[in-house]
Amino acid sequence: MRERRIENIEIAPSLLSADFARLADDIGRVEAAGCRVLHLDVMDGHFVPNLTIGPVVAAAIRRVTSLRLGAHLMIEEPERYLSAFAEAGVDEITIHQEIAGDFVAVIREIKRLGLRAGVSTRPGTAVEKIVPALPLVDLILVMSVEPGFGGQAFLPGSVERIAETRRLADETGREITVAVDGGITIETAPQAAAAGARELIAGSAVFKGDIQRNIDALRAAVTDC
Repeated sequence: MRERRIENIEIAPSLLSADFARLADDIGRVEAAGCRVLHLDVMDGHFVPNLTIGPVVAAAIRRVTSLRLGAHLMIEEPERYLSAFAEAGVDEITIHQEIAGDFVAVIREIKRLGLRAGVSTRPGTAVEKIVPALPLVDLILVMSVEPGFGGQAFLPGSVERIAETRRLADETGREITVAVDGGITIETAPQAAAAGARELIAGSAVFKGDIQRNIDALRAAVTDC
């Protein structure tokens, strides 16, 4: 059967896997490869077992690129840092449904700051728990690995979670992007796209080796037979 490319798929490189000693160079390479979105993994060592970048690094990244910056806050109290990330120049903030506070109230604050807002869940959280946020969010981020570290394998059951998320998003009648983060490779990217994802966040699959070739390979893999 002839292959048909699934349209409007964004490859969003996750800078967690970039070379931080040559970050501006790596950003330039993904720009040259035609990417329009950069993904920033923000971890506090508490909500997830890792510690990564904060607003200062986000501001430095903003100075070297005009690409859309999406900050995924995997932190316990994201509401404390929304203004700092907004001032750093990010365009989008995604928080987790599982935070201790009122996640819908935090999303309202993100919108008040004039940013795109996203909601995410861990793989073990029922997708339906994001429903209260659907009238507000611009993006739903499906985690296809346990958040915290790059280089993990795509978890079984992730395709079904993506499809259910796509269904919930479509039922709103709103334009909501369904994104997927974790274990995205040339093998799993087509599965995620076929299930309804339109933004594929990839770290090792982009930055390990030749960036241009890797991004081209991911784009070529996103087909529907």
